[in-house]
Amino acid sequence: MTQSADNISYPGELSSGHPHLFGTQLSIEPCPGWSLAVNRLLQYGGGGGLPDSASFLLRDFFKPSGLSQTQGKQQASYISRFGVRTDEQPIVLNLGNTSADDTAYPYPVCLCSPHAEETTVYKSTIVDCGILLATFLCAMSYGAEEPFTPSEYGPSPVLPLPENALIPTLRSAKAKPWQANAMPHPAPGLRVAPVARQLEHPRWVYVLPNGDILVAESDTPPKPDDAKGIRGAVQKLVQKHAGSGAHPSANRITLLRDVNGDGQRVERHIFMRGLNWPIGMVLVGNTFFVADTDAVVKVPYKTGDTEIQIAPTQFVALPAGTINHHWTKSLIASADGKKLYVGVGSNSNAGENGMDAEKGRNAIWEIDVATGSHRIFADGLRNPVGLAWQPDSGALWVSVNERDELGDHLPPDYMTAVRDGGFYGFPFSYYGQHVDDRVKPQDPDRVAKAISPDYALGAHTASLGLCWSGDSKLPDPFQHGMFVGQHGSWNRKVRSGYKVVFVAFNQGKPEGLPIEVLGGFLSAKGQAQGRPVGLAIDKNGSLLVADDVGNTVWRVSTLAGK
Repeated sequence: MTQSADNISYPGELSSGHPHLFGTQLSIEPCPGWSLAVNRLLQYGGGGGLPDSASFLLRDFFKPSGLSQTQGKQQASYISRFGVRTDEQPIVLNLGNTSADDTAYPYPVCLCSPHAEETTVYKSTIVDCGILLATFLCAMSYGAEEPFTPSEYGPSPVLPLPENALIPTLRSAKAKPWQANAMPHPAPGLRVAPVARQLEHPRWVYVLPNGDILVAESDTPPKPDDAKGIRGAVQKLVQKHAGSGAHPSANRITLLRDVNGDGQRVERHIFMRGLNWPIGMVLVGNTFFVADTDAVVKVPYKTGDTEIQIAPTQFVALPAGTINHHWTKSLIASADGKKLYVGVGSNSNAGENGMDAEKGRNAIWEIDVATGSHRIFADGLRNPVGLAWQPDSGALWVSVNERDELGDHLPPDYMTAVRDGGFYGFPFSYYGQHVDDRVKPQDPDRVAKAISPDYALGAHTASLGLCWSGDSKLPDPFQHGMFVGQHGSWNRKVRSGYKVVFVAFNQGKPEGLPIEVLGGFLSAKGQAQGRPVGLAIDKNGSLLVADDVGNTVWRVSTLAGK
């Protein structure tokens, strides 16, 4: 039996209003959610198929055994809007456009059989069609970036009601690293230049006292129990689409030495290798500490070292395991060097893996440098990543990546001063005492103690990097405040983040709206040329930005004459 895109029929209520999309011969028994999913898809596609910007690598995932990549591309080439494969294997209904340079791919809707007597959706093989299709509604259009507004940013955000939609928004910018000499765009009065290109997923930066720059090159580790089945597979595809997990992690720290301090001659050395997905780094005296995904490790260091040749020893074990939902572990030392503080993210989006999986997570650990003894300094912080000291108050500040799937504008990521023993809501509530009804059972006593954060950084911005201006020599208004690296959204229709911002402080507290420092990470076509993460101030007072998708470390400095 041979079918083509022109002789397929669908449930009658779906084809009405879109007769040009459907034929007459092959009927398909819809699974639950089919009507909603297809009508939603038609709404996004405008009845004329997806725009060329709808790009997502799904064909490989749904490719049956025996169908080569080349055959898949050939088969996809004739599919327009909805179409089917014509061999004897289970077929995939597709929607979308294809192009020679793979800028767009067909979108699988559900599996069925090429035989008329076997038209039931394989419900045991694939989840509800509506949920499946919803998961694939990724990057349907570019969308302008959201402006900074007082309702979503600042000390007093106005939180909307949650939206528990059947179809979650997936709109991640496809990773396409910087081409030729392209660069991000600095704010007026600033200039930007690369310190090093062609790194491997540079995630975090740290500056040693002698000015050497350390770069943690680390990508997503294997997480076999983090969202299994179709959902887990789709999450991996989303990550690859956004530039993470496409290649094995380098698992190393690279040292960059700017010989003349002008960026013209930068030596590159492999400082440490064979680490377990490193992120956080800090030097205390003559001991260098690294926060791997599963432990804080340490090695001896002396000024001027360009390579550590001995294996690190474990100092303190950290939560990891086979779920390891938020795998990065950030690290900072107290000013006197007696304590370390480690950011440990949650093992879920919103507690869906159970509270046992959250033990020791969604927290900042305090570790005694002399003994290795440790305690939970503060918890209820879904993904506490950036850590920085605020000198006016002496408080430890953290940037927190909040939960998803409550709507485009909820809840905001945030930064806040961290109180010793403080509880910040996760998973029971967000932004203080706003209860997340998805979490069962609730804990009203803990919610009543949840602390409201100090400053909202916008919903889904993925505000990860955090750095106090310190000895920055950037001009006003970038003199006294926090720099924030916003990795960029995937869970809202209009993209947010994808930039570095500055928040001014007054008497130890943030004020006003964020100011963009570095933008242009999204191309005119809405592709992610880079995504900023870790930040640091170098010995010359310039801002360093780790760009993991762009595989570059950038230096932002004052424009000559300003």
